[in-house]
Amino acid sequence: MKYSLHSFRFAENIMMEQPFKIQLFEIINVLDSITDDILIEKHESFGLDDEEKLPKSLSRAINQLIKEGLVGYGWNAESAIFQDTNYQGDTWRLDFAKGDISIEVAFNHASVIAWNLMKPVLASELNHVEKAIQTQLGVIICATQEMKEKGGFDSAIGTYEKFQDYLKPLGSVLTTPILLIGLEAPEIFQIEQHQLKPRKKIGRVLYTR
Repeated sequence: MKYSLHSFRFAENIMMEQPFKIQLFEIINVLDSITDDILIEKHESFGLDDEEKLPKSLSRAINQLIKEGLVGYGWNAESAIFQDTNYQGDTWRLDFAKGDISIEVAFNHASVIAWNLMKPVLASELNHVEKAIQTQLGVIICATQEMKEKGGFDSAIGTYEKFQDYLKPLGSVLTTPILLIGLEAPEIFQIEQHQLKPRKKIGRVLYTR
């Protein structure tokens, strides 16, 4: 899978040094292992028994493949930021964490871009609430504008380009180095949405070459 990188607070340079280098290799290796054919197979597997269960975008397939790859390298999925039981659940949870790095896979609404950027900061900074994890650097994996269009994603999701726009005004509060990874669109296919029912869409694979 092809992707673009944007480094905030020299994140990419920092990740080339120990102890981050091995974890960076694992992240990149997982993304590199997701070919177009693997992505098609995973996406279509959700609708094998019932086409109505076919997702309308590639988000579920990508999430699942990233999770399988990272967990295989020993990353903790759905890692809590805080120990305090008042701050549990999805709001206070990282998608993945290992050692000094926290990861968010962000295919959600653009209105939560700022919160997605703040999660690695909360995981890295000391806090008045007792911490469950302490990292030093954040990685945000998101879709580029082209991936949003060709991958069948909702028009309101936050894109790689939009995440970059948020970095400047939030620069004074984003004290943690953050590496943005923008996933590029597939090369041999795209997702074409079909309306099955009044409120039900599915995404079928359309080969483009």
